[in-house]
Order: sequence, then C-alpha cells, then structure tokens
Amino acid sequence: MSARAVYRFVAHTIRHVPEGGVTYEVFCVAHDCGENSGPQGEQDAAQDWALRHTGRTGHELFRRVFTDHARVTREE
Repeated sequence: MSARAVYRFVAHTIRHVPEGGVTYEVFCVAHDCGENSGPQGEQDAAQDWALRHTGRTGHELFRRVFTDHARVTREE
C-alpha cells in the first residue's frame, strides 16, 4: 500500500499594520554616486534630502523606497 497525503490549503490575508509605521528612503542612482538619505520616519525628510542633493550635485534621478510593517492573519 502506498503512502497518501492530504493537503489542506488555508486562506490568509496580509495587511499594513499602522502601529509599525512606515520608513522612507531615497537613493541617488547617478553613476558612481551611491549616496542615500538613510531611513527616515517622515516622507518629507527623505524628499528634502533628495532636493538638497540635487542642488549640491546636479544629480536628478533617485530610487524611492517605502517600507511598512504587515501582519498575516488566517481567514476563518
């Protein structure tokens, strides 16, 4: 007799957790630059860094990263 397996799939949901906050970060992608704003708790702080960086260097292209916290819960 061969072994038999039964799989049960359970639905889950993933949602943003407001109390975890959001982190904002901006990276300069100009050739050989590599500077970044570092993690910021406010979007304006990261954007202000990019504006100042452009003023100092003339670099105009950035990658923005928004990181949040999420919770996975099992659907009943």
